[in-house]
Amino acid sequence: MRSASGRGVRFFPVDRPKSGEVMLLLHAVTRISVRIVQRYLPDPFLFAILLTFVVFGFGWAVTSAGPLEMIRYWGDGFWGLLEFSMQMVLILVTGHVLAQAPPVRRVLLLIAGSARTPAKAVMLTTFISALASWISWGFGLVVGALVAREVARKVQGVDYRVLVAGAYAGFIVWHAGISGSIPLKIATDNSFGVTVPASETIFASFSLIPALILIFTFPLFMARLQPRREERVLVDPDALEESRPLQLAAEEVAATPAQRLERSRWISMSVGGMGLVYIATFFYRNGGQLDLNIVNFSFLIMGLMLHQTPRRYLSALAEAIREAGGIVIQFPFYAGIMGMMSLSGLGKIISEWLIAFSNETTFPLFAFLSAGLLNIFVPSGGGQWAVQGPIMLSAGQALGVDPARTAMAVAWGDAWTNLVQPFWALPLLAIARLNARDIMGFCLLALFYSGLVIGFSLMFL
Repeated sequence: MRSASGRGVRFFPVDRPKSGEVMLLLHAVTRISVRIVQRYLPDPFLFAILLTFVVFGFGWAVTSAGPLEMIRYWGDGFWGLLEFSMQMVLILVTGHVLAQAPPVRRVLLLIAGSARTPAKAVMLTTFISALASWISWGFGLVVGALVAREVARKVQGVDYRVLVAGAYAGFIVWHAGISGSIPLKIATDNSFGVTVPASETIFASFSLIPALILIFTFPLFMARLQPRREERVLVDPDALEESRPLQLAAEEVAATPAQRLERSRWISMSVGGMGLVYIATFFYRNGGQLDLNIVNFSFLIMGLMLHQTPRRYLSALAEAIREAGGIVIQFPFYAGIMGMMSLSGLGKIISEWLIAFSNETTFPLFAFLSAGLLNIFVPSGGGQWAVQGPIMLSAGQALGVDPARTAMAVAWGDAWTNLVQPFWALPLLAIARLNARDIMGFCLLALFYSGLVIGFSLMFL
C-alpha cells in the first residue's frame, strides 16, 4: 500500500491482466497528462503565490506601472473581495451542511448503491456532480465528493482518482446554472449599465444546450479516461470511513435548559418556517429571479430544517467550515492579483489583445477564451466580471453582440479553466482526501473536450 499525497488515503494496485492488451490512444494521452501534472503542478496555495509573481512581472513589463506601483495595487486589492468571499464561503458551507443532513445523505447513499461497475461508478458520480453543480456550485462540489467517497467504498476496481476527477469535472456547468455569479449579478445589480434577466442568460439556448450536453456526455467521457486495470489505483475503503463528532453524554440526556434548547426541534422549525415565508415573498416580489444572497439563505434554511435541531446543525457546520479553510486564506491573494490586473490595466490589455480581431460571430468565442485565461489569475466569477465586464460589454455592443451572450461567454470562460485551476477543487479534495495533483491530469483532458462544446455553442447557437 502507498499513501496518496499525504492525505491519509491508502491505495493498492489491482492484479495485472493478461499481457498483450491493446493500449488505446486515449489511455496513452491520459497517462502523459497525469504524469505532467504530477510532476509540475504545485500546491494550490503556492500556485496562488506563483501567479502573484507572474502578474506582477507582466504588469511591470507591459503597462506603465512600475514595481512600487504594482506592489501598491497588490496591497490595495488584497481585501477587495471580502464581501464576495463571505458569500462564496457561505454558499460552500451551507451547501456542505445541507448535503450532510440525514435525509439528503440517505438519498446520496441510495444513489451510490446503484453503481455496479467501475465505468458506471464514474458516470454516476460525474452526472450527479454536474446536475447538483447546475443547481448550486457549493452543493455540487460537496455532493460530488460525498458520492465519490461512497461509490469508492462500494464498487471494486474503480480508479479513485478518476472518480474524484469526475466529481470535479461536473463542476464546470455551475456558472451556467442557477447559482452562477455573473448571470445573477447582471440580473440584479445593473452591471455597468446593463440589466439582463436570467431567462436570457441561464435559460437561453446558447447556454442551456451546452450545459445539457456536458451534463449528459461528461459522464461517458470521464469513464473512458480510466487507465488500464493494471495502472489503476484503488482506495482502501477503511481510509474513507467518515469521522464523527464526539457525542457527549449531555447530548443524550439534556441536563440544563440551555442543552434542551440546543436539542429543540421547534426552534429549528420555527426559524425555518419564517425563512420559507421570506423565500416565497422574495420570489413573488422579484419575479422568481435569483441572486447569491437568496441562494445562500435558502440553503441555510433548508439545512437547518433538515438537521432538525440547532445542535445537529452546528455540528455539521463545524465540519463544513473546516473544509472551507483553503478558500478563506487564498481569496485575499487572488484579490491582490485582481487588484494588480485591474488597477494597472493589465486585465484590459489582455482582453483587448484577444478580441482585437473578432467579429460579431467570433466575438463570443474570443470573450470565452479571454475569460478562461484571466480565470487562471482571478478564479472568482464576480471578481473577474469586475475586471472584464465593462470591457467585454462595450466591445460586444460595438459589434452588435447581445449583452446576454457576452455575459455568458465570460461566465463559461470563468468556469471552463477551473478544470485546471486548483482553487475551487480545494473543498472537494479535502472531503475526498486527495491532492490536486491526483486529479488534474484527468481534468486537463476534460478541459479540451468541454472547450470544443462550449466554444461551438457560443458561436453558432
